[in-house]
Amino acid sequence: MALKPQPDTILTANRLDDGAVVYLTRAGGWSEWLEDGEVADSEARAVELLRLGAALVAARQVVDPYLIAVRRDGYGVEPLGQREIIRAKGPSIRRDLGKQAAPATQGS
Repeated sequence: MALKPQPDTILTANRLDDGAVVYLTRAGGWSEWLEDGEVADSEARAVELLRLGAALVAARQVVDPYLIAVRRDGYGVEPLGQREIIRAKGPSIRRDLGKQAAPATQGS
């Protein structure tokens, strides 16, 4: 279910060529790291992010873009929903695969 546009949301999607979970960055590109995603600071910006996502679907970069609720604090950004926590961390079956196996310096 898509989240209604609101502040403190990030646009997420799946990259079309490999299916990876990605987040729209302030520069208009896609990153596999949640921390790189642009956090909408207003409802208007959240609506703009959704429009950008639709254009990038048409450009065949991603599929199924939608907004996710996030919390910002002194440590960074974290998703609020359990599904999005799992998506941000990568596959949950093996710790030696996916983003959880990457060096801790990535995504900073």
